[in-house]
Amino acid sequence: MAKDILLITPPFTQLNTPYPATVYLKGFLNTKQIKSFQMDLGIEVIIALFSKKSLINLFNIALENNSISSANSQRIYALKNSYLSTINPVIYFLQGKNETLARQICTLSYLPKASRFDQLDDLEWAFGSMGIQDKAKHLATLYLEDLSDFIKECVDENFGFSRYAESLGQSANSFDDLYNNLQLEKTYIDKITLQILDEKLKNIQPKLVCISVPFPGNLYSGFRCAQFIKQNYSEITVSMGGGFPNTELRSLSDVRVFEFFDFITLDDGELPVEILWNYVKNPSKENNNFKRTFLKENNKVVYNNLATKNDYKQSELGTPDYTDLLLDTYLSVIEIANPMHSLWSDGRWNKLTMAHGCYWAKCTFCDISLDYIKIYEPITAKLLVDRMETIIETTGESGFHFVDEAAPPALMRTLALEILKRDLTVTWWANIRFEKSFTKDLCTLLKASGLIAVSGGLEVASDRLLKLIDKGVTVKQVAQVNLNFTESDILVHAYLMYGFPTQTVQETVNSLEMVRQLFGLGIINSGFWHQFSLTAHSPIGLNPKDYGVLPDYKEITFANNDVEFKDVTGIDHSKFSYGLKKSIFNFMHGIGFDVDLQDWFDFKIPSTTIHPYFIEDCLTSEEYLTTKTSAKIVWLGGMPLVSYTSKTKRGKTRELIQLAFHTKNKLFETSLEKDKGEWLLNTLEKIAVQKGNSLTFNQLKVDFELNFENFELFWYSKPIKNLRNYGLLIL
Repeated sequence: MAKDILLITPPFTQLNTPYPATVYLKGFLNTKQIKSFQMDLGIEVIIALFSKKSLINLFNIALENNSISSANSQRIYALKNSYLSTINPVIYFLQGKNETLARQICTLSYLPKASRFDQLDDLEWAFGSMGIQDKAKHLATLYLEDLSDFIKECVDENFGFSRYAESLGQSANSFDDLYNNLQLEKTYIDKITLQILDEKLKNIQPKLVCISVPFPGNLYSGFRCAQFIKQNYSEITVSMGGGFPNTELRSLSDVRVFEFFDFITLDDGELPVEILWNYVKNPSKENNNFKRTFLKENNKVVYNNLATKNDYKQSELGTPDYTDLLLDTYLSVIEIANPMHSLWSDGRWNKLTMAHGCYWAKCTFCDISLDYIKIYEPITAKLLVDRMETIIETTGESGFHFVDEAAPPALMRTLALEILKRDLTVTWWANIRFEKSFTKDLCTLLKASGLIAVSGGLEVASDRLLKLIDKGVTVKQVAQVNLNFTESDILVHAYLMYGFPTQTVQETVNSLEMVRQLFGLGIINSGFWHQFSLTAHSPIGLNPKDYGVLPDYKEITFANNDVEFKDVTGIDHSKFSYGLKKSIFNFMHGIGFDVDLQDWFDFKIPSTTIHPYFIEDCLTSEEYLTTKTSAKIVWLGGMPLVSYTSKTKRGKTRELIQLAFHTKNKLFETSLEKDKGEWLLNTLEKIAVQKGNSLTFNQLKVDFELNFENFELFWYSKPIKNLRNYGLLIL
């Protein structure tokens, strides 16, 4: 089964779905008739690691190493027979292959339990809102996390489900630590990884191996794989690309890196890999003009960007291709009992982007100087839905996670209309900016097309700091937009930040109060606090003095992204970490809203200066907002049942039309004058979403006034107002 190129994602990223980099690259290579094979080495290692055969080895190694020291690891070892008898059935269950096991898992007697289950005493109430399958997934996840704790303590301290030896890739200005670790004896997990890789290399027989390293937690394993190939398959060319080198390795100068890799490519990988492949086929001086590529020449690191060909447009890249990936082996896990938070780990999501880059590209903490964010190029809605339909056919999965930096609202609107026009049933969620374009009607449309959730940056929940970030939103605006989403039954996750340059203790406390109110009103469902980090390629990193930041620059020979710094305020923001995360964990489970903010911290904080009803006062009705003449009018509902009647009043008889609209949940009836009602019926048929047509508000007004007078009086009448609640949308 020889292939030209082998595409690898090294351990570890996600348990429930493949990281999409190789999927995109394979789709592109298909358009060039270049034969490729892709593998998610992470999930293959996880499945090999969490098996009865492997657990026997792990328990024996831990005993031989005399490393079973804590009470928790001793308990797990004492229960080893229970783990050995349950591990394979639990893995099958989390793969969706053994759903009936859920009833056993939910009993007290099936799973062995160690320290991860201690939290259940506080959270047992949360299972009331979870179905039995979700409850079983949560319990099975805790069970795996107990085993993970045992592995970290007794066998391999670097293990983590979504990362491996992550510390070696974080802020690694020098290659020394990583290089030295790569000279050590291979770990148990290394051996599993390399055994699987070896089998694949023998089977695929590639001439070029491209290793995609998205995160610091993939870096060590990526180098281990490259090292193994160099030592055992020296005829194979090895290249690295992906999110980590794109952001971290732009200042690379340590030549030792090229003991492992022949090439490292930056930014969009399609054209660089195509050129690399042409070089591998025909290595010559005439064929060595590369695209954004590091390599070794004369024992020095050289950056070669001599190719004159422009990058491909998004429309030319082909449809992402999930072929070769072992899609039925991924594990759906639920770490906490919060439906929004579980989306990242539960269910198999096809990853897509609506656009290359970010349409906003102004946030001062973000790496907006880099091409993957700076260069914005959207894809047409028609092409997107074509790709979605192809992916559904090839994977059998109709769930999509749009992983844009921020999905553009206008494109989300046209995407939703195209999905509805094709009568396509999909489930999707996306990363967004909480901007005012997300009106109540747009959210209704998005929900009808299958949107179930959004995630976006609220960041510091302070108008002063949001302005300093250049976020382009206010707290009031975010609150209103989130209300529009949640009233449309769309879940909302907020990314939150603390420790932003010049942020005061008072502003941190006030941000927490804002977040408490947002959760209390139910207009965000999930959130996560992270401490501000200074990155070299952000506006703050490029101009630190403008933001009161004193960076501590180090000599860079390897990775360059996170920069150590001091804030001129001198505040130790890290002390807020535990309290902020503890509070939001409770808020996500619907409790703790009445707890005094002081109680989340073990040090004195000032009282909040935010009014207790501030967020509630921010929320307004959109019902009476003036409609723009260019707004599109769309009908989401079906056509009504029609009957005619007449009504006599003061000797005058009026012909009426009665319309009965059946929705999935309700019956809505209204009556109008016959001629106006028939005009309305005809109009609804014209602008029905399945027809793919719409009229602007002005076109509607002109058409109405060809036959009648005073369109505004008609538009704001009670029957039309009622229709607005049943699918007559202004977009």
